[in-house]
Amino acid sequence: MEMMQRANGAAVGVARPSAPIQRQSLAQAVLERLREKIISGEFHEGEQLRQDAIAAEFQVSRVPVREAMNHLAAEGLITIVANHGAVVSALSPDEIMQLFETRAVMECFMVRKAIPNFTAEDFQRAEEILRQFEQSLEKESEMPRWGRLNWSFHSALYAPAHRPVVMSLLKTLNNNCDRYTRLHLAFTRQSRQAGPAHRRLFELCRNGDPEKASEALWKHIIDAGEYLRDFIQTRREQHG
Repeated sequence: MEMMQRANGAAVGVARPSAPIQRQSLAQAVLERLREKIISGEFHEGEQLRQDAIAAEFQVSRVPVREAMNHLAAEGLITIVANHGAVVSALSPDEIMQLFETRAVMECFMVRKAIPNFTAEDFQRAEEILRQFEQSLEKESEMPRWGRLNWSFHSALYAPAHRPVVMSLLKTLNNNCDRYTRLHLAFTRQSRQAGPAHRRLFELCRNGDPEKASEALWKHIIDAGEYLRDFIQTRREQHG
């Protein structure tokens, strides 16, 4: 409590004001908020993150900020640079492609393992998330939710595989891909491709065909990775 009082007393105005974090697991709360700012693009690739400024913005001490940054570095979302502090990681086009290739291998494995175990309740849950996702894609203002809903839908399809270790690894991979997944969804949404691709995947899972579902999932992920690799490479060349 004394630490919180000192931090609150030291808080100063910053460019991005935020409401004070309520008392809970402080490092976890800071971690979640920083992760969202990175994934959403509010903190840009290569941007330096200063512990003192973040502590002031969130009205906490630097201790939970430091702990949160260590977690983000382990997840690959930030890089700790000697004599420069923490910066938001900037992935090369090849690294982005490798992330999506790794996702494709692991997620296709998971969907094959999951389909034989699906229950009616599993399908009901996945379809409800998909319905929310499809509705969200219709609204530009909902863009911050797209990445979360995308992962919620995919993870609902994989949960019946009962592979918690793989799910944990996939969640970290999706956090690293999320900035780019949202960018891809923004473009495929305009051409009305994002919603139908997920609906087709759901129907193949419900039909109980692991091979066709895996084939569709592989194409969905690899196509997204290739699109983003080429798009980001072109954009960086134009602005380089």
